[in-house]
Amino acid sequence: MAKKTLIIVESPTKAKTISRFLGKDYAVEASFGHVRDLPKSRLSIDVEHGFEPKYTIPLKAKEVIKKLRELSKNASSIILATDEDREGEAIAWHLVQALDLGDETEIAEGKGDKRIKRIVFHEITKTAIDHALENPRDIDLNLVDAQQARRVLDRLVGYELSPFLWHKIRYGLSAGRVQSVAVRLIVEREREIEKFKQEEYWSIEADLNKKEKDAQVFRAKLSKISDKAVGKMDITSEAQAKEIAADLNGTTYKVTDITKKEVKRNPSAPFTTSTLQQEAARKFGMSAKQTMVIAQQLYEGVKVGDEGHVGLITYMRTDSLNLAASALAQAQEVINQHFGKEFGISEPRQFSNKSKGAQEAHEAIRPTDLFRTPDAIAQYLDKGQQKIYGIIWKRTLASQMAHAIFDQTAVDISAGSKYNFKANGQVVKFEGFIRAYTEGQDEKPEDEIEGVLPELVVGETLDFKELLPLQHFTEPPARYSDATLIKALETAGVGRPSTYAPTLTTIQERDYTEKVDKKYHPTEIGVTVTDLLVENFPEIVDINFTSHIEEEFDEIAEGKLKWVTVMEEFYGPFKKHLIEKEASVEKQVEISDTPCPHCSKPMLIKFGRMGKFLACPEEGSKVTLPMPEEAAKIKELEEKTRGEMCPICGKQMEVKRGRFGFFLGCPDYPKCKGISKIWNKLGYKCPSCLESADRKDNPGDVVEKKSRGRGKPFFACTRFPDCTLVMNKKPESQEELMELFQNWKDNPPKPKKVYKKKEA
Repeated sequence: MAKKTLIIVESPTKAKTISRFLGKDYAVEASFGHVRDLPKSRLSIDVEHGFEPKYTIPLKAKEVIKKLRELSKNASSIILATDEDREGEAIAWHLVQALDLGDETEIAEGKGDKRIKRIVFHEITKTAIDHALENPRDIDLNLVDAQQARRVLDRLVGYELSPFLWHKIRYGLSAGRVQSVAVRLIVEREREIEKFKQEEYWSIEADLNKKEKDAQVFRAKLSKISDKAVGKMDITSEAQAKEIAADLNGTTYKVTDITKKEVKRNPSAPFTTSTLQQEAARKFGMSAKQTMVIAQQLYEGVKVGDEGHVGLITYMRTDSLNLAASALAQAQEVINQHFGKEFGISEPRQFSNKSKGAQEAHEAIRPTDLFRTPDAIAQYLDKGQQKIYGIIWKRTLASQMAHAIFDQTAVDISAGSKYNFKANGQVVKFEGFIRAYTEGQDEKPEDEIEGVLPELVVGETLDFKELLPLQHFTEPPARYSDATLIKALETAGVGRPSTYAPTLTTIQERDYTEKVDKKYHPTEIGVTVTDLLVENFPEIVDINFTSHIEEEFDEIAEGKLKWVTVMEEFYGPFKKHLIEKEASVEKQVEISDTPCPHCSKPMLIKFGRMGKFLACPEEGSKVTLPMPEEAAKIKELEEKTRGEMCPICGKQMEVKRGRFGFFLGCPDYPKCKGISKIWNKLGYKCPSCLESADRKDNPGDVVEKKSRGRGKPFFACTRFPDCTLVMNKKPESQEELMELFQNWKDNPPKPKKVYKKKEA
């Protein structure tokens, strides 16, 4: 049997896609991600001997390793084709050792198994794979060291600092070099919002038009009083506004000056990991994690008709803004074909990255083939994939299209001898790149120019339609969304492309933050942990320190620094400081006004997995009570749910609290595990159930629910999915309920399209 070349990648999808491009002489196998890691049960780093990590093969990887070892014995050559970033380089390095093909010293000295080669590619296409196979290299130990430095330092911070939090606040808490900075940003923003003092201000605006039939009405804003500019906060009361309005009564409005200028706007750069996550959050409400899961699918390969598995986009973990020369040339062909030659550019547009530590050698995220339009492959993609591929395709093209041109007009209008108004308008003269794509915005500029002005001339008297004194209030800083938090972390140089999504997931899973209407709010425990760390370990939650560490990781990757040196400089002072704080910092204890039913002493306020609770102050006592506000809420819910019976044993249900809020549970738990939601019932039995032969004896209730995404309320039956009744309007009476029910029957909702699960 002829020996084959063994190619090892991370995922089976990636393996399947690459297999399509290679002949029978190749065997492409997946490692299913990392094959060695630091065990969770202990620190696993020898801090006394050069910070040597003690890696083990996880249980889930043992069968994979066994199979790969057998295949490697008979392979003519072994090609490690893991991802092109530091994480991928580290996986390749771990594979060599896990498969007994050499160790670190042998790799460094070039004495490892001579069959081993490393290849990298930015996209999974036949051209890219062939080019990579023709240009193999050795494992880059500098990149491996940079990944290992991050892994070791983060393990030291997490495993050394977390027990400190357990002792001083409660068991189960954690700290992390990047996650703690992210939580700090959210906590500090919340405090800015709490301190914010709302201020009232007014604007005076006038609706005007030309003196002709059916003339277009436009709006102008008071800009000057007696030649003095009116600032945003200059009119602070209704009385002031009314006084000005009264003074303007009967005034003649005349055009005194017109300024026209041509304004050019350039497109945004092609996507990096960060900007893709931000844009998907703005446009589609996707979390960073959702975006990366979909991008990974598009990169590794999606089945596209007769083509089979095809890698649709380039590597999705990147902070480069560069595009390959072949992609730049193809972009002009596609622009010419889809939009017209006038929308193209003669020279490629280059972008410079202002993010700290950006790896310019890589490429931005782009389609592997720009001729593969979103419409052409829509039938092969699910909804999420369509959205992400669509914006990547459009943004890539837009980045290489002509700038947009606008005619911008500013008109000065006198109102009598004392007052001046200003009207602004903008007209698209040439669409340019906006024909393909316009970037979303996190916050709309307050004075953004929009709308169209009629053709006006200096000296022209205008018809007055209406004067509008408008009340406004200053707004507090906005809470962070996925988009703005990632942007803040990236701007500060905290984290790297591979870390944004996991960081945002972690701070929610650890209950340090929660999302309300897609905005981050700190939890009580998040605030407590942040305050303790800021006071006692300011360097760990300091943005500049965290950014500096990232820069040192970059220097390790470039071979300018030794990773052990970085660990030594960090760990010595950190450990000494930690020991001092363990001895000097008191346990965080609050004393309540509530007397303990067991010992009559004031109860202590402690943190548990579900938040604060009251505990008996005597050692060994297990007497606990909910906080007064929680006890009041439980009492209210008990009244509301009186008569709700366990669906399993039929006993009266009790109000309980879990990680996601209050619910009803059987009093015999854990013997009986009956649970149910606490619904916001409207007081009506479901009319659809009452008409059903199967459900009429046990009809559901009509309740208020909230949709995912924007959280808009709707009204449905508690027996979903058995009953699919849904109404967007709240019925205020039995008669209105029946009207809405009849309308639902007459106009049934369209069935949702079921997308087939993609092949692995």
